[in-house]
Amino acid sequence: MPADATVFPTQHFASDNYSGICPEAMQALNQANQGHDFAYGDDRWTAEAADLLREVFETDCEVFFVFNGTAANSLALASLCQSYHSIICAETSHIETDECGAPEFYSNGAKLLTGKNVAGKLAPKSLEELITRRSDIHYPKPKVVSITQATELGTVYTPSELLEIYKISKKFKLKLHIDGARFANAVAALGLTPKEISWQCGVDVLCLGGTKNGLAVGEAVIFFNKELAEDFAYRCKQAGQLASKMRFMAAPWVGILKNNVWINNAAHANQCAAQLEAELRSIPEIEIVAPRQANSVFVNLPPKVAHALEQKGWHFYTFIGGSARFMCSWDTRQESIQALVADVKGAIHG
Repeated sequence: MPADATVFPTQHFASDNYSGICPEAMQALNQANQGHDFAYGDDRWTAEAADLLREVFETDCEVFFVFNGTAANSLALASLCQSYHSIICAETSHIETDECGAPEFYSNGAKLLTGKNVAGKLAPKSLEELITRRSDIHYPKPKVVSITQATELGTVYTPSELLEIYKISKKFKLKLHIDGARFANAVAALGLTPKEISWQCGVDVLCLGGTKNGLAVGEAVIFFNKELAEDFAYRCKQAGQLASKMRFMAAPWVGILKNNVWINNAAHANQCAAQLEAELRSIPEIEIVAPRQANSVFVNLPPKVAHALEQKGWHFYTFIGGSARFMCSWDTRQESIQALVADVKGAIHG
């Protein structure tokens, strides 16, 4: 390699989607690749993964596996409402800003109503205002509340906050959905059991993320209210989400659900984000703009610093409000954090 060649980082902080497959998931995937097994979810791996999720959440629930989060959220929400209904979510929510109208498409037109957020969390006052804004037949009737755990700004709903939203939802007979792309990070951050921030807080359906937590592909749609899962398998098939070789989607779940790997992966990502936040907070020129509770750090970077980092090959997103988001993953290494921080300092003082 020429002496002046640029050496780009091997890890990035743009998204936990950049990470690879964790060893436990890969091992289970390789095991599922031995010989033949039944198709379309009738295999032993899919059954075992679903049973493990029932054990993890300590309740009997219906479990479905789909390819990605957009499909999980959109099909789940479509099962909770009709085309003339509305879905209330935070203005920063992923279903509003990053799913290309898929929730509206799969629900045949249900309207998203966006409420004010406080550090990414749907404000209860805003929620009730949207529910009661109108009740005439000319306005889409509120039917579902959708929240994200952990939120798009990296914050985490506590059980008391979830119960407050549930009480409002129940008062007006609305269903409660969680976009849990980073639900594992919320569990790890709070140090609670999964049931304590899901069905015990009135959640009807949870879309549990696997892709951001060590899997190659795959999310689990978990119906705690089993009646709502009626015909959901048909929705999956119609939407192209029924994998013929489902075992290859389900087996990695077995790998991470056993021995608490999924929570350990999330805890590692959270700890790395905490370290990165502490390092960046010590630099006067860098402003931390959102409370770090899970695995993301939001900062305001001076333009010259952002440019210098990009020139050195660092990838990160300019996110909500114009701040830079640095996301840690299950496999983030200490040396990657130190290299990033060193380049930030070098750009400031260079």
